[in-house]
Amino acid sequence: METETALACLAALAQPTRLEAFRLLVRHEPKGLPAGDVARALCVPQNTLSAHLNVLSQAKLVVSARNGRSIVYRADLSRLDALARFLAEDCCGGAACATADALTHIKCEPRQ
Repeated sequence: METETALACLAALAQPTRLEAFRLLVRHEPKGLPAGDVARALCVPQNTLSAHLNVLSQAKLVVSARNGRSIVYRADLSRLDALARFLAEDCCGGAACATADALTHIKCEPRQ
């Protein structure tokens, strides 16, 4: 990941509503959530949330897909992994511990 890309991701997350929306979407991987459900969960007006999701989408931290009349948003865990690896890139003097995928321990399985 390039520095400018990392800065765009960090800037997108540097706002409380966007950070909470992203964390909510991470919790609902791999299915994601419709935008209206995200707005209700965060007690945010839908038009306000739309602007926040747009910022996250421009940073490529979330992806969206139309499902009937609603748009379902999902966190892009590969982008999150790339950001985490970028941040830890020089950890431990560049030892192998820092070069492994930062999120390999996360296993997204459908909730029961």
